[in-house]
Amino acid sequence: MSDVTIPGGRIRSFVERIENIDSELQELNEQKKEVFSEAKGEGFDVKILKEIIKLRKQDQDERDERESLLDLYMRAMETAPAEKEAKAA
Repeated sequence: MSDVTIPGGRIRSFVERIENIDSELQELNEQKKEVFSEAKGEGFDVKILKEIIKLRKQDQDERDERESLLDLYMRAMETAPAEKEAKAA
């Protein structure tokens, strides 16, 4: 064996801190579920709320670009001939 000393106390400190953070994250996720459940109970669409949260995380330029592309794609689909019409042509 080598003469390397492993600082067990320091390792334990890191592990316990990580375990505490994991526990806090689990508690926060439970609280988040409760808020979504409460919103759903009041008649709000949870999927839409999640979409709003996602959009708010984006910066305005990124959101504008995404909305422009979405609009462009939707208009392209609406003006394209239907699949059956395209095959017949």
